[in-house]
Amino acid sequence: QVDLEESGGGLVQAGGSLTLSCTASVRTYSSYIMGWFRQGSGKEREFVAAIRQGTGGTTYADSVKGRFTISRDSTRRTVFLQMNDLKPEDTAVYYCTGGSSWPPQKHWGQGTQVTVSS
Repeated sequence: QVDLEESGGGLVQAGGSLTLSCTASVRTYSSYIMGWFRQGSGKEREFVAAIRQGTGGTTYADSVKGRFTISRDSTRRTVFLQMNDLKPEDTAVYYCTGGSSWPPQKHWGQGTQVTVSS
């Protein structure tokens, strides 16, 4: 059983920043890949970012490159998504994900709402 606990969503004005965090209760964290997906109202779920454990390598969706940064604190089994210069089109439910394959989609958090007002 793996639980992913997210926090940090909320309401922010366009141009503002938010940081999401997600803590994983997983036995073997050293090989656990974590990431973020999002789903806007009436839209399909889409990949946002992911980070590897061993190398720390990251991948971002083109729509968030240069604005979002994914990072991790392995001692706390936590991954972060720093979101800067937020735009109304970033409004969505953001899901933390984890797994052993790339991009990670085996385990999903409950989702946290991010709303960006114009």
